[in-house]
Amino acid sequence: MSSNVTIEVLRYLPENDSEQVVQSYEVPRTKDWVILDAINYIKDELDGTLSYRWSCRMGVCGSCGMMVNGEPVLTCAKFVESYLPGTIRIEPLENFPVIRDLVIEMGDFMEKLESVKPWIIRDDDYPEEKEFIQTPFELSEYKKFSMCINCMLCYSACPVYGLEPGFTGPAAIALGQRYNLDNRDMGNAERNEVLTQEEGIWQCTLVGECSAVCPKDVDPAAAIQRLKLTTTVNWFKSFLMPWKNR
Repeated sequence: MSSNVTIEVLRYLPENDSEQVVQSYEVPRTKDWVILDAINYIKDELDGTLSYRWSCRMGVCGSCGMMVNGEPVLTCAKFVESYLPGTIRIEPLENFPVIRDLVIEMGDFMEKLESVKPWIIRDDDYPEEKEFIQTPFELSEYKKFSMCINCMLCYSACPVYGLEPGFTGPAAIALGQRYNLDNRDMGNAERNEVLTQEEGIWQCTLVGECSAVCPKDVDPAAAIQRLKLTTTVNWFKSFLMPWKNR
């Protein structure tokens, strides 16, 4: 068994390169290393010019998402040993512009998150100091969708976002649905103007890769399909019972 592991990194230094190039590194084979440990070793011991994002190393911040052997993953949550034997290839997340090496441009994602108004909206004067009691069932309605850490793995895995960058996308829709399903919220109509527009839920073709790669089991595909169903039922109700809209 080799004592080293070959790591290939897709690099891009805009001041030197006109396109991305592959660079290989040999790192020690260490049983308890995750992929992020190997990248940090390259940065600290072999090549200080390598650029990438990371922070908590506990699968909470969502900043260390990268493509590893073609799959979008949190590099702090995948062990090097699980990819052996063979060379491990690390690339920036797909479907995003690359700023430098493994660092992607995330401005489009942040704009889409903000567009779905991911906060409690109320149109009354409910006193801030008054407790708003929820039943376990009411909490369970949205809790799953509140676990998103904005790691963008679902956007990287989504073939629709890859072809149609205007698509609002899995995480933003799931987060919007999280607030739609919160019984403290009164902003469904306002929020759904964004979620149900042409670039919203109707562009999803239910491939399901967004849910498959999600490290927190948020299941964005389920959030999207549930909102499609609710929107369709409401449309039929407005057609068959127009007096309800008066």
